[in-house]
Amino acid sequence: DEPVKFEVRAPTKEKERTPLLEFPKTKKKLGDFDLTVESGKLAQEEQLGMFGANALGKSTFAKILAGKLEADEGGPEEEIDISYKPQKIETGGNGRVIDFLSKTVKNPYSNEFKNQILHPLGLEDLLENDVSNLSGGERQRLAIAVCLSKDADVYLLDEPSAYLDVDQRLSVAKLIQSVTSRNEASSMVIDHDILFLDYLSERGMVFLGEPGEQGKALNPEGLETSFNKFLEDVGVTFRRDPQTGRPRANKPESVKDREQKDNGNYYYVD
Repeated sequence: DEPVKFEVRAPTKEKERTPLLEFPKTKKKLGDFDLTVESGKLAQEEQLGMFGANALGKSTFAKILAGKLEADEGGPEEEIDISYKPQKIETGGNGRVIDFLSKTVKNPYSNEFKNQILHPLGLEDLLENDVSNLSGGERQRLAIAVCLSKDADVYLLDEPSAYLDVDQRLSVAKLIQSVTSRNEASSMVIDHDILFLDYLSERGMVFLGEPGEQGKALNPEGLETSFNKFLEDVGVTFRRDPQTGRPRANKPESVKDREQKDNGNYYYVD
């Protein structure tokens, strides 16, 4: 009943911050697939977007960071608390939503938890519902709630926008920013939604390569630079809609598409 508003914000200028997580060059081989991740670091209170085509190793690297998979070479050197939401949503079978939340939340009925987590995710009216009866979007929001309700140094979320509509995606982006700021933590978010990542991220980590065969993750860089590398790789240009402020893909071979490709500006920012 209300219009969807896209807030325009310029890419955040990089500034000196305290390093929170550093990882050396990392390698992992899974069957015929080879993943190489360049060395990089995550700063305290930073939002890092991780993106690239499918089957390039994004989820594999997330599992290495979360301690679910051991790297063949490298991997995180510090022992820090990471709250991890995997790509595949696992809710553990039957039981009420409130019982599922109670496993990680001391008092899921508290006003604090209601205002900070339940209300932004629209879960208030689902507490007595059986988990097995939840839709894909409801399960996703529940998994995000569990992830963000934990005390952690880094919140690592794999495709949190899946199954969510555009309003819910923007709400989740705001919630991730709010939780990480409140806890003086950081986030690393894997997703395929350009709008979602554009709104959430301060820097980007691009995955390139041959899907299913070889993936390479580049050192995290400024968001505009990262988006340009990713979009050039997939041959798509984006402009910002002057009416709504929403990033929109240009029609292939349109005047705007050709103009931006000629200028090497695949990700357009006013």
